[in-house]
Formats: sequence, C-alpha cells, structure tokens
Amino acid sequence: MITRRAVVSALAASGLAGALGRAAAQSYPDKPIKLVVPYPPGGPIDTTARVVAQQITTRLGQVIIENRPGGGATLGSKSVATAEPDGYTLLFGSSGSLCVAPALYSNADYDPIKSFAPVASVALLPHVFVVAPSVPATTLQEFVAYAKANPGKLNYGSAIGTPPHLLSTLFRAKAGIDIVYVPYKGSAQSVTDLLGGQTQMTIDGLTGLYPLIQDQKVRALAMASATRWPALPDVPTMIESGYPDFNLDAWTGVVAPAGTPREIVARLNAAINEGLQSPEAKQSLVKISAVAKIGTSEAFGAFLAAELPKWTAIVKISGAKVE
Repeated sequence: MITRRAVVSALAASGLAGALGRAAAQSYPDKPIKLVVPYPPGGPIDTTARVVAQQITTRLGQVIIENRPGGGATLGSKSVATAEPDGYTLLFGSSGSLCVAPALYSNADYDPIKSFAPVASVALLPHVFVVAPSVPATTLQEFVAYAKANPGKLNYGSAIGTPPHLLSTLFRAKAGIDIVYVPYKGSAQSVTDLLGGQTQMTIDGLTGLYPLIQDQKVRALAMASATRWPALPDVPTMIESGYPDFNLDAWTGVVAPAGTPREIVARLNAAINEGLQSPEAKQSLVKISAVAKIGTSEAFGAFLAAELPKWTAIVKISGAKVE
C-alpha cells in the first residue's frame, strides 16, 4: 500500500510538497485531532496535555486524548512516529519520551530528531531536591557532609530511568558521595518510603512534592532549575548551592510525524502558543507547578536537539539500560 508519507516524500523530490501542504492547511482540520500521551492518565504530563488539548479544541477543532502507556513511553511515541504525517496524529512529548527513553531502551525504534516534526514547546516541569525530616541537613552542603560522614548508609529511590532516578544519580556522581539507589515501580511508593524514612533523599517533580514541602513532611534543599521557584523563595537553586551546571528541568512539548506540512505545523504552533497565554491555561499550569514555555516550532526543534545529548549523558552516568 502506498501511504501518504510516501506520496509526500515523492512530491518533495519534485518540488510539489509546498503546494500539497498549503492545500491541506486550508481545510485543516476537518476531523478530530488525536493527541497521544505515552503515559497513564492523571500524572502531571497527562494533565498538561489536557490543558493543551482544550486550548487547541477552542481554536482549531476537537482534540481527543489517547493515553498509550507502556515500554517507558516508547509504545505511544512510536505509534506517532509511524503515523501518517497529516496533522491528525500528534504526540505530547516530554524529556522522558523524547530524550530519556531513546537512550534507555534499545528497542525504542524511533529517532527523536528524525522521526518527528517539532510543533511547539509547552511547559517546564521543575524538580526539587528534598530530604526526609530525619536527615539533619538544612542545606545541600550540609547534606553532602552528612552523606560523606555516613558512606553507604543513605538511600534514594525512584522508578528506573525516570528523571528522579537520573537526576539523583547525577547528583551522587557530582557530589562524590556513597548513597544507595533503591529501584521502585513508580513514584508513589518511592515517595511513601521517603516519608517513612526508608529512603532519605530524592530529586523529584515539584508537582507532587510541593504539598509535602508545605506540610513540612519533607524538607526542600535546592531547586534543579535555573532560578528559584516563586512559591519557594527561600529555597536556593542547585547552581547557588555550588553545582554550576546542574540546571535540568523536565519539559513537555508537541511533535508531529516527520513530513507533516509546515503550514499545518504553523497553525498548530499558533493555536498552542495563543492557548498557553490564556488565563485558563496559566491557572491550570500554576496548579501543577509548571511554567509555560512559548516559542516557534524552530526554537523547539533547536531546544530538543540541545536537550538530547544532556539526557543521554545522564542515562550513561546512571548506568541504566532496559532491553
């Protein structure tokens, strides 16, 4: 069967792809758009995707969320990479699915740069370094000193290959401390054990940890972002705490299959950017401790290209690998 992707490739060689793209964009969209989220419902990435879907629906037409978890986000991501490049199947990507998963899974079967057309960046999801209340440290420097005085006695836990695992392992390497990694199936149990004192630290998403910080169930020592978080003005950044290159936010963005007409990408980018500036979207992002990242599709492509080697290097440092 000759797919539309093959037709687009052939037309591109003959110089007619631009005309095809303009014609498609004039009637786009004339049916619902599917936005694939490669994670289960309910998490911060899924929540952010639903904010974006609502804004696109308001401006262009109906968007349907399809949650396709599995394989560390590779199943849903691959399904979009191999979809027809007509603008009707999009991926709500993230640092996890577009940077970590391809480095972690040997059978991911998609290239985060070549398989997709960047559409729009969406939001940054900051991470925060926290310790259990039983740890006698109120600064990052004090924690490092405490860990060095107790080699092999402190634990940190998370699901393998997730940003909490990778960032915490990166910090262990940079600080030169001997703390033990405990693998979990998900963040819920790892945070429960942190609260119970079975583990002593983690660098996890602010979305889930902020209420625990407010209730003084965990103690925040540093933000892994470039700047302090407005709701936690007294918590310094990792940079301020002596780690000048420790600036790694998780992030989200929308991509389409490679070969999607530029005119359609431009329409989607404009709708997403306009939507992210709406009062409703701003309020929804604040609730999950996310900050909008608005820009062109070209800027998002450059950002993705710069982020990929960073996360690939962290995966290598962590030693994590899934066959």
